[in-house]
Amino acid sequence: MDIVTLSRLQFALTTIYHWLFVPLTLGMGWFVAFMQTRYYQTKDENWRKMSKFWGKLFLINFAIGVVTGIVQEFQFGMNWSEYSRYVGDIFGAPLAVEALVAFFMESTFLGIWIFGEGRVPEKVHLASIWLAALGSNLSALWILLANSFMQAPPAASYVFNAEKGRLELVNFFALIGNPKGWIFFWHTISDGLAMAAFLILAVSAYHIIRKQNVAFFKLSFQMAAVVGLVASVLIFLGGHTMGQYMAEVQPMKLAALEAIWETEQPASFSLLTIGDLSGKKEIWSIRIPGAMSFLACNNFTCEVKGVNELQAQYEQQYGPGDYIPLMVVTYWTFRIMMAFGFIMMGLTAFFVWSNARGDITKAKWMKWVPAMLILPYLANASGWILTEMGRQPWIVYGLLKVQDAVSPNLTAVDLLISLIGYTAVYGSLAVAMVYLMKKYAIAGPDAAMHESVDVAPARVGSQD
Repeated sequence: MDIVTLSRLQFALTTIYHWLFVPLTLGMGWFVAFMQTRYYQTKDENWRKMSKFWGKLFLINFAIGVVTGIVQEFQFGMNWSEYSRYVGDIFGAPLAVEALVAFFMESTFLGIWIFGEGRVPEKVHLASIWLAALGSNLSALWILLANSFMQAPPAASYVFNAEKGRLELVNFFALIGNPKGWIFFWHTISDGLAMAAFLILAVSAYHIIRKQNVAFFKLSFQMAAVVGLVASVLIFLGGHTMGQYMAEVQPMKLAALEAIWETEQPASFSLLTIGDLSGKKEIWSIRIPGAMSFLACNNFTCEVKGVNELQAQYEQQYGPGDYIPLMVVTYWTFRIMMAFGFIMMGLTAFFVWSNARGDITKAKWMKWVPAMLILPYLANASGWILTEMGRQPWIVYGLLKVQDAVSPNLTAVDLLISLIGYTAVYGSLAVAMVYLMKKYAIAGPDAAMHESVDVAPARVGSQD
């Protein structure tokens, strides 16, 4: 394989693996903060126990996420130096804010929450977990704003310096005001809450079917079901908004994920499309008339440009080349993402409904809930593969191609060795992560309380 392909594989490995942990961190922080707040308000030890137990799982996930995220940033200098040289003045700005402000904020206050109980005033201890949760979500915001420049660079934010041969930032507020980034953020926060909810649902169900701490896990299950339902609905609405914005700024991606080869007005939605071996010609399909026009424009009659017309348009605009993303990937990742998203929405609605009807702890279907933890991970991974693969051949849409962004001095041997190394290290981390999460999830809340820094919170700052 060539250096471009190997560099892409390596970055894909680190990114997908890292992003397995990020949404759970984003969502679980809010859950733990809420539980801590309820303990502060009620002084009910059950809420303290909940914050300790779920907080333990939150911390394990956070630690692995930090390790994998650092390696990801290294690759901008190692494998993608031309990208860093060309857009580093712009891309580096939000990443610098993320590292210096948001990450510092979440890690500092998380440390206070872990070690500060009984040592700092109770209000400070409570505030620390809220600030840690806020910091992790702000960290995601700055990273998503950086990514949004790659997806839809705002023209007002940069100028091209012909002398240095690179883009330079001229309007920071245009950069951070990019609508793509804020749509991303809404979608990502909802995704994080859904992933955290499904983890809590899975672990709670595991203990409920074994009759362990039933009251504790019943409350956890009920809370997660409600949050999971709300989050799933918000994910759907956010996805719809992203689709409409995609129609404006990335029409080729929209056409590819819907397998629309020729321009349609009104445009149909593909339930199933079979193409030829080239992936660029339809043989057979099942479609819903007008549905794609509604998804793209909120009406059933608007025009959606097809792949072939856009390819011709981009050749005139950017020069000769293939501007069509890998159709089979964009098409199927979109449907995998949608399918699992709707399943998650349906399941959480069923859980809420079942709880309203009676005692869910005796339900026979409870034994299947732990297996459902895989759903948000598959949906999340599919969504990000679609987002990044659908942008090809661009690394910065309309400004820089992937093939022009790799480090010039790399060799295939260098990349192959590092790829094997990354795979081995990440494989080890995955084993450690699964082992620790399983260990503490199975151990239950009593073990989490026993292993905590157990200083009575009433001794310090009880009146604060």
